[in-house]
Amino acid sequence: MPADLAVIGLGHLGLPLAQAAVGAGIRTVGYDTDPRPFAELSAGRTPVEGSLSASDIRRMLSGGFRPTDDPAEVGRVRTAAICAPTPLASDRTLDLGAVTEAARALAARLRPHTTVLVESAVPPGTTENVVRPLLEEGSGLRAGRDFHLAHSPGRLDPGNRVHVYTNTPKVIGGLTPACTESAAAFYGRLTDKVVRARGPREAEMTKVLETNFRHVNIALVNEMAVLCHDLGVDLWDVIRCAETKPFGFQPFRPGPGVGGHGAPVDPGYLPYSSRTPGHPLRMVSLAKEINDRMPSYVIQRCATLLNEHGKSVRGARVLLLGVTYKPDLADQESSPAREIATRLMDMGAQIGYHDPHVLDWRVREQPVPRADSLYEAAAGADLTVLLQHHRTYDLQGLAVKAQLLLDTRGATPAGAAHRL
Repeated sequence: MPADLAVIGLGHLGLPLAQAAVGAGIRTVGYDTDPRPFAELSAGRTPVEGSLSASDIRRMLSGGFRPTDDPAEVGRVRTAAICAPTPLASDRTLDLGAVTEAARALAARLRPHTTVLVESAVPPGTTENVVRPLLEEGSGLRAGRDFHLAHSPGRLDPGNRVHVYTNTPKVIGGLTPACTESAAAFYGRLTDKVVRARGPREAEMTKVLETNFRHVNIALVNEMAVLCHDLGVDLWDVIRCAETKPFGFQPFRPGPGVGGHGAPVDPGYLPYSSRTPGHPLRMVSLAKEINDRMPSYVIQRCATLLNEHGKSVRGARVLLLGVTYKPDLADQESSPAREIATRLMDMGAQIGYHDPHVLDWRVREQPVPRADSLYEAAAGADLTVLLQHHRTYDLQGLAVKAQLLLDTRGATPAGAAHRL
């Protein structure tokens, strides 16, 4: 029996969408231009860490989800969703290569009356200026007349057990009002609330605003962390007090860097449109600069702490705790842990790590020794650095065992460790 939905791109965006669709009783097929996700899913394994667990994948498969390596399958559905990744390129623009590949794969098989959704994180104008021409040229159909086209930015928080797919509002911006309503009818089956944007650009810019909001505010508290350390002020106590204000404040917390799949985006660097305003978002650029230098600040603090205790970084045994970008997940996307480990190794430190969610960790393609016994490893290390606070860590007990503990997350009891 043909599927009702084709998810193109089986990663951090596509798999949760497929899971929600299968849960709603929608026959779903999954396709990726990269053959690896198909092989992993067919074996009942998750192709990307930190998105869905292997048990989630097995439940989806038993519920009717069907991964395929046949691109013809994407043309036999009522709705097709492009969920390809858009990593940040070296020139600070988002790499749209996977999105264009997905659009071409769909265009060659697109049928009239299909609703095409773009969930990939893209710069404003991409749905209209990049995806639409590819779909129209490859299919001979016209968007808004022969098929519906809309953008709906991905809006999930991996590991969040409160805000899940069904209770997270879905923003939708269609090429035409009819496109918007067709997309709304689909997403209305998956989520409690649908929010209609004026068009695709407004929907795309919503994601830009949400992502940049996070990075700018993290940059602010990261700068505050450096300032408060220099002044001898407990920033975490300051945040605790500030968040009691019932209006005009939202708490963010500092850390060793910013990870995750949502890269800060400056629409002033659109590569494909002559209508680019040419006015870069200076605050976004500054926020990225501040956040990018946090690993260096962590290294500086490590060196200072070791020196204060009569030790040098060269030859020091340093244990890194938590190498993922987010607590209680295995996802390492853009985690600052790898850069911190690399810098410490360059300075001559002997690096080890512990993470309950990562059994094998490599830096520069070389395996990093994993501690089997956390307390024993902390007691034997000259310096233990908490980079990610997984809830399985007993930080009070760890603070007692560790010779020297640097807490970059402010998770240890006051006075139990050196805080960032």
